[in-house]
Amino acid sequence: MSRPALPFSLPLEQLHVTPWHDPVVDAVGHDLRSPYVERYWLALLGPSTVLLLRRLAIGLAEHPDGFVVDLEETARSIGLGLRGGAGGPFLRAVARTGQFHISRPAGEGAIEVRTRVQTLTHHQVSRLPQQLQEEHAEWQRQARAEPTVEERRTRARRLALSLLELGETPDEAELQLHRWKVHPALAHEAMRWATARRDHVTSEGSLLAGGSATATPAAGTLATATLVRPTRAAPPGDAA
Repeated sequence: MSRPALPFSLPLEQLHVTPWHDPVVDAVGHDLRSPYVERYWLALLGPSTVLLLRRLAIGLAEHPDGFVVDLEETARSIGLGLRGGAGGPFLRAVARTGQFHISRPAGEGAIEVRTRVQTLTHHQVSRLPQQLQEEHAEWQRQARAEPTVEERRTRARRLALSLLELGETPDEAELQLHRWKVHPALAHEAMRWATARRDHVTSEGSLLAGGSATATPAAGTLATATLVRPTRAAPPGDAA
């Protein structure tokens, strides 16, 4: 197998790093600092590349528009140095980020780097040690069985709005979400969303009512009188 090529020409003292935006991978991928990368990508990338990517991810988190990497200083900070030139361990690690499409050239002395990476492909998984292949298969089974973050957020918002429609105060409704085992941060966000939506719909209904004494309620106006208070022992099912 040929050695992966560097995305820049030597000699070079500094490298300009900017984020590689990919809407698909950014939405469903894994943070470069995540346990998934350390557990499964590590066997393909090698420890030097994974450690380098962690440093780059931290840099991009602190400087979202990009930052400058001092190559020698960075190499020394992860225990490698620049010995060996293009064939040395540090620059090989840089080259491997491009080989696995985690970075790409972005002009002279510059690269773009992903902040999230995809789940391993079937071919990539087949290159893992057998034990890791089995662990990855189990991880995929669990991931398919668990609701996504977006699904949990949508459900929490529906529950929060239903509680407000029943006449609960925001504080009472948020406490009820906690009793239903909704994560506190998710419950708080859901309640803020539901309160804003209720206030918006109520405001629209008031404007219409003020324009005509016989105006019908606006579509979507909260119909509290028609709702039945749910049993509090367990959360109600999702709204249709």
